[in-house]
Amino acid sequence: MSRATQVPPRAFGSGAPQTREALLEAPVSSPRPSLLAHRLTSIEGVGPAAAGNFAKLGIETLGDLLEHLPFDHRDYEGTRTIAELAIGEEATVSVRVRNCRVRPTRRRRLTILEAQVADDTGPMQAVWFNQAYLADQLKEGVALLLRGRLEAGRGAATFRVAEHEIQRGSEDEGLGRHTTGLVPVYPATEGLSARRIRELAWGLQGLQRHAVEALPARLRAHAGLPSREDALTAAHWPEAVEDAAVARRRLALEELFLFQMALVMRRRTRHEVGEAEAVEPPGPLVRSWLESLPFQLTDGQQRAVDEIDGDLASGGPMQRLLMGEVGSGKTVVALFAMLRVAEGGMQAALMAPTETLAEQHFATIQGLIGDALFAGQDATRLGPPVGLLTGSTPARERADVTQRLRTGELRLLVGTHALIQESVEFDRLALAVVDEQHRFGVRQRAALDGKARAGLSPHLLHLTATPIPRTLSLTLYGDLDTTTLRELPKGRRPVKTWVVPEHKREGAYEFIRERLREGRQCYVVCPLVEESEALQARAATAEGKRLASGEFAAFRVEVMHGQMKAREKREVMARFASGAVDVLVATSVIEVGIDVANASVIVIEEADRYGISQLHQLRGRVGRGAHESYCLLFSDSRSELSRRRLDAVAAERDGFRLAEVDLTLRGEGDVFGTRQHGLPEFRVARLPEDAELLETARAWSIGLLGESPGLAGDEYAVLRWTLDRRFGAIEVEPIAA
Repeated sequence: MSRATQVPPRAFGSGAPQTREALLEAPVSSPRPSLLAHRLTSIEGVGPAAAGNFAKLGIETLGDLLEHLPFDHRDYEGTRTIAELAIGEEATVSVRVRNCRVRPTRRRRLTILEAQVADDTGPMQAVWFNQAYLADQLKEGVALLLRGRLEAGRGAATFRVAEHEIQRGSEDEGLGRHTTGLVPVYPATEGLSARRIRELAWGLQGLQRHAVEALPARLRAHAGLPSREDALTAAHWPEAVEDAAVARRRLALEELFLFQMALVMRRRTRHEVGEAEAVEPPGPLVRSWLESLPFQLTDGQQRAVDEIDGDLASGGPMQRLLMGEVGSGKTVVALFAMLRVAEGGMQAALMAPTETLAEQHFATIQGLIGDALFAGQDATRLGPPVGLLTGSTPARERADVTQRLRTGELRLLVGTHALIQESVEFDRLALAVVDEQHRFGVRQRAALDGKARAGLSPHLLHLTATPIPRTLSLTLYGDLDTTTLRELPKGRRPVKTWVVPEHKREGAYEFIRERLREGRQCYVVCPLVEESEALQARAATAEGKRLASGEFAAFRVEVMHGQMKAREKREVMARFASGAVDVLVATSVIEVGIDVANASVIVIEEADRYGISQLHQLRGRVGRGAHESYCLLFSDSRSELSRRRLDAVAAERDGFRLAEVDLTLRGEGDVFGTRQHGLPEFRVARLPEDAELLETARAWSIGLLGESPGLAGDEYAVLRWTLDRRFGAIEVEPIAA
């Protein structure tokens, strides 16, 4: 082909020809991002009620709407004539209205709108269901685009309308927003249809040029990425379906890159700028404690201890995540770090999300420390070994604990969020251990950070019993060093897990009674009822009464739930631990923090309501002793997804592999059961589908900050501005609580 006849390249997104002349004549103007900050109510026809519906989707400004991308594009061909339509074929026709009427039916809540329409090839009848309000708009002569299917009837065929649009004037003739070409389909919500979103998004065309280009030009050019303006254009209104996919990946990469930049910058700021207490190597107290343990540390625990030693000696604040299965020995490693700090004359605090878990940690630590360890120690130097502070701590005890904290006499403290209240002051807090970090909000964790001496940051050790895949770990804990404990202590027996349908319930109860007659004990976990603790408590109480008078009438049954007072829960647990109770009926309050070796069966009612991770946590309540243990997942769900999740729990005992299954089946937002547990909500990126993009974004952010730690220079001005706008000051944690 000669140079003169070559087709000029076209711009990605808009499809505009990229001739030399067109490029030279292109207007030069700067984007005005302030235009995208206008509220949706600035659009004609969007009032407070509509704005409230948009807010459910996180859309409050024009920019938010522009970032609300379609999840699909329906590929509709151009218009056909009425004469060309075939029975059963879906098509779009361009017609004019001759007349219309609303026809009532015998069925309640059903109305039929019939319109006689025609084009140059002939007439036909079009019908709409339950859209009688359109009769006022479909006056004689109104031009329409109709998308639907021609259906045979008793008489003449009728055209059943799926989508329509009214052509307002000559400039609209043949123009289809809902009925022709690649029609975008947007995520919608109650009170807000995809059609309405499509209409408003259509009106934003042209505003995408005011979107800020945050990706540095060098990175964009190296990866061959289109501009942000072109990507937004192609994501909403592509020339081809393939363009929409390319655009989404480009925007997802940018979103992940900005998030990783914030995480890496926060990590480096805290590590390189922040200072922490430098802790001396282990002394006689820690060495004698290690020797006194009735078991040998696993290889994973020893590796974690060595890494923590290095962190504590560095002078920079430790930022480490210790991740391991229930029963993998995280508490022993955490106590090692706490004793290292206490031996050095400093203080350590362990914060747990619930009173039950805090009390369990307190009891476990007391047992691991032992009285003999402190024999001969200078009491004025070390003080009583460990204190407990929760919302239920009596006033006199609380006053004693807080007084000893202020003076430095109390070196080790376990508690709930009660330990970050303003009235709680530490003399020299050097280490904060946070268990199940994702259950705490940003402000709660920041408040603990601020308990150290002025000018210093405490060392931070985060614990989680929720195994997390790498892709998810990079989003939730990307600013932390990670240590994983995969080995379980010797003697832990695998828990046999079965999915039990309703018709096998009676046989399952007899199996449980056999175990109880052997002297074992059983948990019964009541179904998850919404998010209401009061309703869950009521369900557990009712189930406890039913079982006590029915299937387990010959055994001792008690109930425990989150609405009970802390003292009542402690008393019930003490009776269950002593063997005075055979069956404990509870809500998921037993998910963490309860350790009864004689309990060998756990029943989870309506197990399909729980996530894989939570089921695995609940299963970890049994199999802690020498007896064969069982987990029975009661479910009668017919959902294919639910069945796959339950079958995965029954077949797989490795929590890390289960986490990968969970992430694949449900997506990153639900692995912890709700989106309010600290996970970022991405507008465009989808995990694990975009795991490769996440790795690229991570590498880009580390490389870029390695070259320019402060992002100095004009090249990074827009990137700095975008990060500040999106995440605030870099010291503020960028993960949404």
